[in-house]
Amino acid sequence: MKPSAFSNLCLLVKIFRKAHELSLKLSHGHVALFLELTLHVCKRLGTLKGSMLSGQDERTLEDTMSQQSLDSKRDPAEDGTSVHSVAVEINHAPREIARPPIVYSSFPAFKKSLWLRWKSIWTRRFVLSLLAGQVVSLCITVTNVTTTELVSRNWSLPTTQTWFLYFSLFIIYTPYTMYQCEDGLKGWGQMVFRDGWKYFILACCDVEGNFLVVKAYNYTDLLSCMLLDAWAIPVCLFFCWMYMRTKYHWTQLLGVLVCVGGLGMLVASDMLTDKNYPALSKGKGDAFMILGATLYGFTNATEEFFVRRSPLYEVVGQLGMWGTLINGIQAASLEHVDMTTASWNGATIGFLVAYTAAMFILYTTAPLLYRMASSAFYNISLLTSDFYGLIFGLFLFGFSPYWLYFPAFFVVIVGLVIYFWYATPEEQGILDPKAPAYIRRLQPDDQV
Repeated sequence: MKPSAFSNLCLLVKIFRKAHELSLKLSHGHVALFLELTLHVCKRLGTLKGSMLSGQDERTLEDTMSQQSLDSKRDPAEDGTSVHSVAVEINHAPREIARPPIVYSSFPAFKKSLWLRWKSIWTRRFVLSLLAGQVVSLCITVTNVTTTELVSRNWSLPTTQTWFLYFSLFIIYTPYTMYQCEDGLKGWGQMVFRDGWKYFILACCDVEGNFLVVKAYNYTDLLSCMLLDAWAIPVCLFFCWMYMRTKYHWTQLLGVLVCVGGLGMLVASDMLTDKNYPALSKGKGDAFMILGATLYGFTNATEEFFVRRSPLYEVVGQLGMWGTLINGIQAASLEHVDMTTASWNGATIGFLVAYTAAMFILYTTAPLLYRMASSAFYNISLLTSDFYGLIFGLFLFGFSPYWLYFPAFFVVIVGLVIYFWYATPEEQGILDPKAPAYIRRLQPDDQV
């Protein structure tokens, strides 16, 4: 056999071996598409125009590929896929081994594999996710502190307070969304007309979740609020599974339980230091907290589903627009009398600005965290906010720290690491954000 024929034979063996590997993951039609493309490339390079294949063999191979191509043409119509979607499936296919395996054959091998697993966790994406989770947790603490200061200064308008947040999201992200649209205001109007209903539902749940949680603090005690607020975590896990079919490893559930255990230590420290207060109507307050936490979990998972498929500026801008309308109507109907009796002075305006800035940072960072990790990771990251509240209390209110706060914070951080001990942030969902075709700004390649 000539050298050129032998090299061509080796090339074909590699091609069909790759096709066999892909056939384990793809449908028959997709394999045929791969073979067609490979044959075309090989012919362009001239690798099949040698002594290896005669003209009859070449025509036979082409006929085989054509027949498989004809058989595969009905597959996209039947299952709703396309060449682009096939490429997305291949690019986002989960890896067979998420982390380096743990070896139990001997103690030195076990120790080495454990160290390799530990190092594999600390990727740039995980570190950024961990830092972003603490940023949003710190923002939650700032909002709690500023709200406490506002209430102490005879300014208790919770619905009006959050209206400034939604309005700031609207005026910052909506103009940028219009700029990204091909037809400006017209393209933005098309997006609102076609997709506005889903953002309306998202904003409605977010507004009412905030309202119900604030109301719960007025009726039930602190212990119930802290424990029932964690109900948002399993709700978020459930809706993430509903939307994206996320496959949770048992180590992720263990990480959630460890984080909740850290929350239990914080609750115990508050009980031991007599920080609890009596409930005005425990049944009503607990019901409000459960409903609010359920809406929180639903909103977080739904927003993650949106930002993984749509631009961040579009999702946040729409949340701000509909939130401004819904929250404004609710504030005008429920707090129009209290607005006239509240104390409007420099101090209250300053705390209101600080609250709005902290919430704006939170609502901007949270979608980024959804993309880098997941909304479930966002929720368990918030469990460290009580520790940051203690830090603020030390300097602002003269609180004396209880020793359980520090190990509780450490336990929550350990739970966050355990959450990605086996799974990776990349496996939590497909990330393919694109603006809709009818509002996408034309790029130079598109114009050509």
